[in-house]
Amino acid sequence: MTRRAPDSCPGVLRLHEAADGPLARIRVPGGRLEPAQLQALAEAAHDLTDGNIELTSRGNVQLRRVSDAAALTDRLVAAGLLPSTTHERVRNIIASPLSGRIGGLADVRPLVRALDTGLLAAPRLADLPGRVLFTLDDGRGDVSGLGPDIGVHAVGADEFALLLAGGDSGLRLSAADAVDVVLAAAQAFLDLRGADRGRWRLHEIEHGAERVIDRLGSAPSADELEFPATPDIPIGWLQQDDGSVALGMGVRLGSLPARTAEFLAAVERPVFLTPWRSLVVTDLPEWTAEQVVRVLAPMGLIFDADSPWLLVSACAGQPGCAKSHTDVRADAADAVGAGRVLPGPADPLGLPRTMSAAEVAVAGRQHWSGCDRRCGRPQGEVTDIVATSEGYRVDRPPRVP
Repeated sequence: MTRRAPDSCPGVLRLHEAADGPLARIRVPGGRLEPAQLQALAEAAHDLTDGNIELTSRGNVQLRRVSDAAALTDRLVAAGLLPSTTHERVRNIIASPLSGRIGGLADVRPLVRALDTGLLAAPRLADLPGRVLFTLDDGRGDVSGLGPDIGVHAVGADEFALLLAGGDSGLRLSAADAVDVVLAAAQAFLDLRGADRGRWRLHEIEHGAERVIDRLGSAPSADELEFPATPDIPIGWLQQDDGSVALGMGVRLGSLPARTAEFLAAVERPVFLTPWRSLVVTDLPEWTAEQVVRVLAPMGLIFDADSPWLLVSACAGQPGCAKSHTDVRADAADAVGAGRVLPGPADPLGLPRTMSAAEVAVAGRQHWSGCDRRCGRPQGEVTDIVATSEGYRVDRPPRVP
């Protein structure tokens, strides 16, 4: 049996010692932040960290260079962002951000609350790895393609497909049973993981999905669905089904300044963090939505769905990561800011050579990495811009014939 290093996924009570100082990761189930919670994060970022709130690819947030871990913990507890000292790192729940407001086959918002409550109520589930991922997709297919360990995908108003190890298990569930089955699958994952604490994800266990199905005592009853990992990011003016307005806004390289977050909190509407490192502010009257755009667009938030900033993500790079060859965030920002934007996959970017930062252009979705670990890389077809000791290597996704 292969044993690996212990689970070092950071949280609030277990900080990661990054090259630029301690890093805290705060789980936000379903991505939902109340205005007071966003204000608390903004104040903490300003007072106790480097002044920015980092959005992650799981709809969570990170704070870098934490100067006082105890003070941060106290603030997050007071804001309701740390409801458990035992389960904080396993509350990785991504849900369709627009669910219950715009489209979708089912409203998964009640499932978010029920799943989080169920996780917190099960002492044994505190032993889940910090990398485990739950997804709740309302049927539009926006989060099921993110490779969940366990998830559900609406196939009707009251019917869900159970997802295991990133794929459809073939099992179908009612809305009333969905959370109980997801929790049972999580228990089964722990059973299969056993003493091998190095297997962080269900797909790392041989025949993991099939073995979980056996433990659930069920049999597949439907053809398996496929879920592409390339959804449209909700950006701009979004008309809700109830006549209100939601505003989707991009955040450059996923780094939200604390001052900008304070302005968002002052809108006094729910804010949803998306797994695409963007934000959705919901339930706005039209007049208010217009004012929000006028105030926040000049502060750098992106309301244009065609903005090249939405094509680019990046790892921490230097100075945050000791393994990075360079400051990839600065280089990526320079590429976008200088207008080095090519039209898409037909360009000649995929040549097998290294390039200087000044030569790399933004073409289609791409992720800039300071080393070959490619931390924070989004799912789906993404061009990798990887820093090496000799420059940037450009790795294109394989072309489909």
